[in-house]
Amino acid sequence: MKGKRLSEYTVFPNAPITEALLDIRVELPEDVDINKIETFHEHVKDRFPDKKTRGAFAIGVQLMPDGTPQSLPASGGPQGFLFRSPNENKIVQARIDGFTFNKLRPYENWTVFRSEAKSLWNMYVDQFVPKKVTRIALRYINRIEVPLPIKDFKEYILTNPEIAPKLSQFIDHFFMQVILPNPEIQAKAVITQTMEPATDKNKLPLILDIDVFMEAVYVDNKEEIWTDFEKLHVFKNEIFFNSLTDKAKELFK
Repeated sequence: MKGKRLSEYTVFPNAPITEALLDIRVELPEDVDINKIETFHEHVKDRFPDKKTRGAFAIGVQLMPDGTPQSLPASGGPQGFLFRSPNENKIVQARIDGFTFNKLRPYENWTVFRSEAKSLWNMYVDQFVPKKVTRIALRYINRIEVPLPIKDFKEYILTNPEIAPKLSQFIDHFFMQVILPNPEIQAKAVITQTMEPATDKNKLPLILDIDVFMEAVYVDNKEEIWTDFEKLHVFKNEIFFNSLTDKAKELFK
């Protein structure tokens, strides 16, 4: 997929981004356990004072000889910690399986977001010394409030649910997801679209959730990660700008 350079895309003063996430999955040395992960808070508590445990739990079911299902005990436990800023619009996650930086609205721009994420990631690397990085991802969740009434979603968003012509064309709710490959940079995008109930301001929130990622192994050249994040960000922008009409973009100016 070839598109515009990053500098050629419009930066909107009222961008619809409700949350941006930068995620890095890793394989840590065997001696790094959940207690050591918790010590990451000492390095960030001035900016991220609030601490919460992040768990991972699984519940299974097995079939008995007579064919009846029986629940298995829940398994799992703490996998890491979430550290929040005082105003709760920034979160840094330190986990056994990786690192995530979340930025909630307001989102300034990619340069600011990337720089803070990179600074926090370097602290994670210095403290836990990952053996390797196995996956990198960017996710942007956009909430686009379109004025009602609306005759056709295509007035605002170009990928839409299609209803068979002989059925009612009224949609009470929809949820759709597609996965797009980008062979040029060896990446994929999970694009999720849905809608929320109309607001009291007579607007309909449309959700455009773009999750772009690369599954690759980085061992020695850590700077290569950030070169690839730039590629992912361009890929994300290509999807965002080519998914919306000019009428939709006017809402963000």
